[in-house]
Amino acid sequence: MNHLFLHCRPGFEKECASEIAEIAADAGVYGFPKAREGDGYVLYVTHEPDGAVRLMSKVDFHSLVFTRQWFGAVPLFDELPVSDRIGPLLTAAIESLPVCGDLWIETVDTNLGKEMSGLSKKFIHPFRQALKKAGRLSERSSWRLHLVFMSGTQAWLGAARIPNSAVWPMGIARLRLPRAAPSRATLKLEEAWHHFIPANEWDERLCGGLKAVDLGAAPGGWTWQLVQRGMFVDAVDNGPMDPVLMESGQVRHLKSDGFVYEPRKAVYWLVCDIADKPARVTSLIGKWVAEGYCREAIFNLKLPMKQRYAEVKKLEQRLQEKMAERDLRIELRFKQLYHDREEVTGHLRVLTPAGVIR
Repeated sequence: MNHLFLHCRPGFEKECASEIAEIAADAGVYGFPKAREGDGYVLYVTHEPDGAVRLMSKVDFHSLVFTRQWFGAVPLFDELPVSDRIGPLLTAAIESLPVCGDLWIETVDTNLGKEMSGLSKKFIHPFRQALKKAGRLSERSSWRLHLVFMSGTQAWLGAARIPNSAVWPMGIARLRLPRAAPSRATLKLEEAWHHFIPANEWDERLCGGLKAVDLGAAPGGWTWQLVQRGMFVDAVDNGPMDPVLMESGQVRHLKSDGFVYEPRKAVYWLVCDIADKPARVTSLIGKWVAEGYCREAIFNLKLPMKQRYAEVKKLEQRLQEKMAERDLRIELRFKQLYHDREEVTGHLRVLTPAGVIR
């Protein structure tokens, strides 16, 4: 496998390509990205036969900002016979790919991809049966087989290690908008928790009774998520909060500017979805963490129209430097989540030297 297939948000192919090219060079796996705006995916073509496998073994998938999902792929099938698509794909799986634990048939996140969803649904059962019969599926395998139809006769086939890839097909979190939530923005925070916090740590890090602050809270989409986890929230915003949410008794609405508000006592969580310049929001988050106002923070950065990847790297470095000035060990990651638009979501967590929440 010398091709790496990367799903991304349509319109962010350039950022996805820049990121994987830089990371691959740092990992010593040389090649070149192929990207076209609006396609919803990027290809990174390596100069060695198993370069994609080596790259995936050297890079933590969860460190990637603009990649939703990835897999190492064999060369594109561009003339699949309509009368027998399974035959060539099965042969390639046997000859070039590891035995896998599961099969995902995905589409790119575009109108073209939606057109392929019908074929994908019809194809998955017979292809899975053929793979089982050939002994190419095993529950003991840590690999997952990926198939993406680009048209009725074109497809990408490959594999990714399950622990080092997204937990959702195409990297898209399928979350339902709760009827009681004050705004659709609530899904951004829920998805962020799924992405940044391991499921087995939710009961410790998202438990009831914790104190939280929501900067730029109105009308309360992110506050609602905190309340659902049993937290007590200071919602900071000059705008109105959802009346039903306020009836929970777990929210105190503070009519103030999120950039000037400071808590009287430290809290566990800070969440911030303020629409402002990303540098200004980054400075705000850095202040809260450096001053010990919170232990974990999730925040959104609205990106500029140009140099978006460079902007994220610059702001990440600023936060790292500020934390280093205070001798704070931190976890810091960014991700363009499915429910983000022209933005990325950041997560910052303070660690003790032993790697435990401080």
